[in-house]
Amino acid sequence: MLKEGQFRNPSGCAIAAMISKDGKRFNGQKIVDAMRTMHDRSNGLGGGFAGYGIYPEYADYYALHIFYDNETSKNMCEEYISKMFEIVSYSIIPTRKIEAIKNKPLIWRYFAKPNLNRLKDSELDEMEYVARIVTRINTEIEGAYVFSSGKNMGVFKAVGFPEDVGEFFMLETYEGYMWTAHGRYPTNTPGWWAGSHPFALLDYSIVHNGEISSYDANRRYMEMFGYKCNLQTDTEVMCYIIDFLLRREHLTLEEVAAVMAAPFWDEIDRMPEELKEKYTFLRNTYASLLVTGPFSIIVGFDGGLMALNDRLKLRSLVVGYKDDMVYFGSEECAIRSMEPNLDSVYSPRGGEPVVVTLRKEA
Repeated sequence: MLKEGQFRNPSGCAIAAMISKDGKRFNGQKIVDAMRTMHDRSNGLGGGFAGYGIYPEYADYYALHIFYDNETSKNMCEEYISKMFEIVSYSIIPTRKIEAIKNKPLIWRYFAKPNLNRLKDSELDEMEYVARIVTRINTEIEGAYVFSSGKNMGVFKAVGFPEDVGEFFMLETYEGYMWTAHGRYPTNTPGWWAGSHPFALLDYSIVHNGEISSYDANRRYMEMFGYKCNLQTDTEVMCYIIDFLLRREHLTLEEVAAVMAAPFWDEIDRMPEELKEKYTFLRNTYASLLVTGPFSIIVGFDGGLMALNDRLKLRSLVVGYKDDMVYFGSEECAIRSMEPNLDSVYSPRGGEPVVVTLRKEA
């Protein structure tokens, strides 16, 4: 008889999210408890969370969360970022010592703005300037890895079960208007701190359940535009696809979904002429960014999120509503743990994006 740990869980990984459309801030404990209900979808090799609106006192600064292997890598990285940024505050990210989390790297946080002279000399816009610095650190400074780099948001991740990661980072002490979460069941890559989800670049973060077969085609295309897939994981390249299509190509979220989970050609043929032209253009222009294989993802960004299944709906995704709150989970039990008395709950169709943003007054 196969014992636990001797078989592969093809539906493994757990994702969840919660957002207040009114912008109300709440601590991370509920999302941690939601992940606890899906414990068996993970195997302890990675868990993580992203919180948005958690740094209101530094809302205009980039919050750089960085893992260091040792003091040498820390000193090298700090020397570089001190040249490229104006740092207004820095500190160790507070953690709680718990038995389940081992082999902790050095974990530091920096609030910074680009050095204005260097930004001007670079002839780049501010976000591209920051993105290139993050890429250079992660590619060229050995033992340093920037795992979060947005404004008024932060990623917290580690090797461990997600509920342990949440306790380790003391997420009950942070308040934000939106949280996303992930419990990892890796199938092709080892469990290590940087390889845990969420993956993030600037304000974009992604949690992912699934395994994409188009990784090589997607990776090669993204590397043509300067992205570096250092971690060799499908989720990392999906994060870069989202950044590329939204920030650099200026597509809408719905158009991004139509690229990554494109309608089948026979569906496009049945569309009205105007839509048929649009979706044909997207499929042809971004053919290399079609994501094939089973997946469900939640994409966080400044002001909202998008949830998306693969077009065949090979991974589970559930959405629940209650007043101004919207909840997401791989399983309904996770949503019910956050809000037992939902107004409605349903499972989106394959390839159907669910986009939730803050109300204008928020």
